[in-house]
Amino acid sequence: MNLFRIRTLDKNDLEAFHRDGYLVFPDVLTCEAREGLITEMLSIKSVVEFFNKTASDLQRLGKPFRLSVKPWNEKGRWSFNLLDAPFVRTLLHEIIGTTCHFCHSSMAVSCPGAKGIQFHQDHHHWFNDSPLNHRERNRWYLQMLYYPNGFNKGDGCLSVLPGSHQASPLDFPAERLAENDFGPFEPEDLEVPPGTMVLLNARVFHRVSPQHENSTQKYRLFTNYIYKEAGPPHLNTQKIPRHWLEGATAFRKTLLHRSPYSPGCWDADGQ
Repeated sequence: MNLFRIRTLDKNDLEAFHRDGYLVFPDVLTCEAREGLITEMLSIKSVVEFFNKTASDLQRLGKPFRLSVKPWNEKGRWSFNLLDAPFVRTLLHEIIGTTCHFCHSSMAVSCPGAKGIQFHQDHHHWFNDSPLNHRERNRWYLQMLYYPNGFNKGDGCLSVLPGSHQASPLDFPAERLAENDFGPFEPEDLEVPPGTMVLLNARVFHRVSPQHENSTQKYRLFTNYIYKEAGPPHLNTQKIPRHWLEGATAFRKTLLHRSPYSPGCWDADGQ
């Protein structure tokens, strides 16, 4: 099955990724893959239940007008094969190398009225203090963010601080970011067409804007596949469902053969 319109990474794109900490691949999913992914996401039981709720029910959710699923294990053939499609494999080899692991995936759906998500970065080893965490802080943690139906600027859009992966996350606590003090970094608000992937160094600070109550986008779909350099688990490194390994290629087995996170694992000897 053909998921992506491209298979290789341009040298200039790779240089831009290392400089800015992210890359946008607009409309990179094939039409068939994009529509297949949308169909799979909308058919998930929790998503069907989400859309069946009244406006009052959606308002009372812990995250009003937003559903998040993590880990996302209820995959169909399109979402499952995003795990290690040829272009994904190219990106992993070009950036992380041959020793990389799948960490976890998540999916989310939001609708008009959903609140925003403040600037943050997702490399969890920076916010924990065991010796293992300190050793792992500068190792790769890579996110592939997919937007099957896209988004408009300022309306549930992704924003990034280009270059912020080069700064210490400890220099940018939540309080500083909440005051819009971004130091030398300037926010960039993105707008992407359906079928887009955003490749993100997990140390890049990013946020999501609120989705307007009068938004013309009925719902916004999002899924995130995260990979890490081989080594100890991150906070969200998930347990792999047994059936994911059935008939798996050697490369897929390498991606999935690692320990999941469990309480106390960072303090254990031999990690």
